[in-house]
Amino acid sequence: MKFVYGFLAVLGFGLFALLALRLWDGRAERMEWSRLTALQPANPPVYEPSMVADLPEPARRFFNFVIAPGTPLWTVAEIDMGGKFSLGSRENPNYQRMDAKQILAAPAGFVWKLRLPGVVPVSGSDSGRWTRFRIFGLLPVARMGGDADHARSAYGRYVAEAVFWTPAALLPGPGIVWEAVDEHTARVTVSHMGFAQAVDLKVDGDGRPIEVHFMRWSDANPDKTHRLQPFGGQLSDFREVQGFRLPFRVAAGNMFGTADHFVFFKAEVQSIRFP
Repeated sequence: MKFVYGFLAVLGFGLFALLALRLWDGRAERMEWSRLTALQPANPPVYEPSMVADLPEPARRFFNFVIAPGTPLWTVAEIDMGGKFSLGSRENPNYQRMDAKQILAAPAGFVWKLRLPGVVPVSGSDSGRWTRFRIFGLLPVARMGGDADHARSAYGRYVAEAVFWTPAALLPGPGIVWEAVDEHTARVTVSHMGFAQAVDLKVDGDGRPIEVHFMRWSDANPDKTHRLQPFGGQLSDFREVQGFRLPFRVAAGNMFGTADHFVFFKAEVQSIRFP
């Protein structure tokens, strides 16, 4: 009987600790979400084509396609998305239906909250400061971050996403440099708080962005060692959102442009708003 009581006591303490950790993580998510929301300009200027007159031609074409003249230049977005997320490999992707919410406030940060409602449900969040996922809403299966490798990898992600979901954040200004790569490709380099990330953006003849790719600091490789490797995605299903033309379908993955390219993220956006 003492063994049973002892076991129940240990089990109860373990469950309490897991619940406390979950509540602590939720508080951190809410605080970071609020911090990023507060970065939205209260009275932003409106877009004028003259703002990009000195940029390389593919970059001008891009901005004049994605932002209509007179559009308030909101730089923080909240995005609701569905789609599929891979829990496997290129050979066996094991795609799962996903439900996710994100706040994007480049170059300051992002929070991506994910739910995979499968047989073994997975939930958690990703940000510039952490990656935390758990099964059944309680048991941790991934918990990392708080170091330079994580911060650098995350920075690449949200700068690249800003190109197509919050383009106003990448208009000419401090820490932002645009250059031409070729007739249909522009490169933007975003520098902030000691980080610098270059992203290549391919546009069609109208300026519609169809592809982004960059060298991302990542350990998504057999050695599990952080190094620069190609990452990228394709964009489609553009819709108008408060004066912006934004993609509602994004397919992204590691080793972009190589024989090992693996699309693990297939987002179908449900809504985009500017809080």
